[in-house]
Amino acid sequence: MHRLFLITAPLALVANLALANLAAAQEPVVGVWKTQVGTTATIAECGDGFCITMKTGEHAGQKIGSFTGTGSNFTGTIIEPDSKKTFDGVLTVSGDTVKMRGCTMKVICRSLIWTRM
Repeated sequence: MHRLFLITAPLALVANLALANLAAAQEPVVGVWKTQVGTTATIAECGDGFCITMKTGEHAGQKIGSFTGTGSNFTGTIIEPDSKKTFDGVLTVSGDTVKMRGCTMKVICRSLIWTRM
């Protein structure tokens, strides 16, 4: 029994360290976010960047944006689900808040603030 503990304890430690490193490597933008109108959206890794997919509400299941970047600053596009307008802009992560600012035709600009769930 003592020998089994001597073998499994280091394996458990290695597994825990691997999981901790995986969690630490995840970008802070990844997660489930509450939108300004009360619906939820998921930001997840996809391809070489990150995709925004609506999880609840009338547009559940729709991909509404894609961004690239690291840390707290990203650039990309977001689609307003109701009007289908595409906005080019920036996404900034600060703690449990995501701020998005985008413009269409460099004239019509919108800003959104989402909070982490």
